[in-house]
Amino acid sequence: MFLGRVVGQVWATREVDDLRGKRLLVIEAVDDASEPGAPKVTPVIAVDPVGADVGEHVMVAFGKAARVACGGDGDLAYEAAIVGIVDDVHAPGAPESWRPESARGRA
Repeated sequence: MFLGRVVGQVWATREVDDLRGKRLLVIEAVDDASEPGAPKVTPVIAVDPVGADVGEHVMVAFGKAARVACGGDGDLAYEAAIVGIVDDVHAPGAPESWRPESARGRA
């Protein structure tokens, strides 16, 4: 799972049955750009069963956890899903960018 920010939406007129009716959002990982961190693929296209909006911070699950979160099992055609919308993050020493805009400046 990773912390991300919704940066856009994807529409497709042709898609596999598993994706029909699913909202697809583009998620950018939230991290400190000055730190190299572990290599990752970003942005990620994730299924959105929770109704996130552009600009919101979200929790994104991968693999079977993502498919189960959307009511499926292990045999669906997507790898990532939004499993929560973040209200705030308390992580001492973490960069301020980890916190949603609405929570910045709070103690």
